Amino acid sequence: MEKKYTLGFDFGTESERTLLVETSSGRIVAGAVARYRDGVIDQKLPGSNERLPAEWALQNPQDWLHCLQITVPEVLQKSGGRPEQIIGIGIDFTACTILPTRHDGTPLCFLPEFQKRPHAWTKLWKHHAAQPYADRVNKLAEERDEAFLARYGGIISSEWSLPKTWQVLQEDPEIYQTADYFVEGADWVAWQLSGSLFRNTCGAGYKGLWHKSDGFPSQDFLAACTLELSTLFTEKFAGPMAAPGEKIGELNQEWAEKLGLKAGIAIGGAIIDAHSAAIGGGVTGPGTLFMIMGTSTCHMLMAEKEVPVAGISGVVEDGIVPGYFGYEAGQAGVGDIFAWLVKNGVPPAYHEEAEEKGKSLHETLSEKAATFKPGQSGLLALDWWNGCRTPLVDADLTGVMVGYSLQTSAEEIYRALIEATAFGTRKIVELFRTSGVKVNSVCAGGGLTNNKLLLQIYADILGVPIEVAASPQSSALGAAILGAVAGGAHPTIADAADKMAPPPERVIRPIGENQIVYSRLYQEYERLAVFFGENHNSVLKQVRMLR
Repeated sequence: MEKKYTLGFDFGTESERTLLVETSSGRIVAGAVARYRDGVIDQKLPGSNERLPAEWALQNPQDWLHCLQITVPEVLQKSGGRPEQIIGIGIDFTACTILPTRHDGTPLCFLPEFQKRPHAWTKLWKHHAAQPYADRVNKLAEERDEAFLARYGGIISSEWSLPKTWQVLQEDPEIYQTADYFVEGADWVAWQLSGSLFRNTCGAGYKGLWHKSDGFPSQDFLAACTLELSTLFTEKFAGPMAAPGEKIGELNQEWAEKLGLKAGIAIGGAIIDAHSAAIGGGVTGPGTLFMIMGTSTCHMLMAEKEVPVAGISGVVEDGIVPGYFGYEAGQAGVGDIFAWLVKNGVPPAYHEEAEEKGKSLHETLSEKAATFKPGQSGLLALDWWNGCRTPLVDADLTGVMVGYSLQTSAEEIYRALIEATAFGTRKIVELFRTSGVKVNSVCAGGGLTNNKLLLQIYADILGVPIEVAASPQSSALGAAILGAVAGGAHPTIADAADKMAPPPERVIRPIGENQIVYSRLYQEYERLAVFFGENHNSVLKQVRMLR
């Protein structure tokens, strides 16, 4: 019997990855990565000398298509596979990454008259300049006792679609009025490939305030925000909904020719990249917390019931796997925090040592930090270098480090930052448990799982074994699994993952004596978090206002 394959397209913050995967076994036949030419646009628009304001983060949608035209032919060339053997395409994407378009799908930033207008471009997930609008949504929803707010832990952030679109309306009304649609990047790519616009229920549920039974927030609520917003969801977010992996169309002739594929390949409903990683890690049922660890960390958990959990990013029915309520929490900065230290806070001698040994600075710092015991450095940090997503949902919060002395070394700071992110994850786990959502086990995926010290610290602080997803590209693999379902190779996501997702690569077990010390440090972490984060007039807020 001829082998069949599926393609997984994984659109990250800086690059796009394509995997070609065998549908019967999950074997990754070939993979390729291409970086976005314009990357994260947070300084100046392409072709412009005018600086963007603080907290802006944009992207060029042309980069996404350009990357596909690099990676797809490359995986075909590497694999030697025939295009006719490919039966499905799955797509995962960062979210909420949203762009304004015309009726035919043309992004407004492609139009000459709008190319120098920042609001015509894609707002990346980490565009935080919409926070004032998120604050207004939260205040009004709380005053009106809107039911949707509880599903998002009682508060939404600047990363959601409503604050971002409200910002467009308020700051550039012409762009808002000209846009026929606002579209998630995932849905826009699928639209280009298939010719049909569908809204993926994962992105709409977690970032768009959509509910399977209740739909979007009412026109009455939107009008209470501001009258011009009243038809936002009925008009500018119009389009049929599609669950992850549900067939939404087929690859059209235009893009089949551009990618070197055959027209007619099934395209599945898209999914958020972090949620896709859970599927690629083999997590398709309740009780297992899946962490996708990279520049930020997203925490996914499934359960058989829907309950309110303070500060989570959302709970969505069928949000990850049909039949379960998918919960999402997250930390807005993890790998980015370690990268910040490596870029800005490591003395020249460390650079020289790393170069002599042929190692990265991360490896060098990790090796040195591993020689310290828990608590030995005397340092304690809060993991808010890029704001706090869960539980405080406040992009205006910043990092804190206490315990510095003249003897403090770079590796001690590095270890304290790792510990801070692990304490943040422990806070998330405890939030779920106290709310009645079971967390029986933990599985981790993503680039940071290569750091053995980090995983051991996380196991010690969480107090449970951590299974490490075997695939280093779990998001892309999850997308490929969805493509296999769309293409008819497997009847359900759970069946597909059972065949295509590999078992854990290894298990990291907690060290008892470390757990004791870290439990004490965690109590102090919580005290710091209350002092700096829960007081709206805290020193962090005052310093930020001066900035």
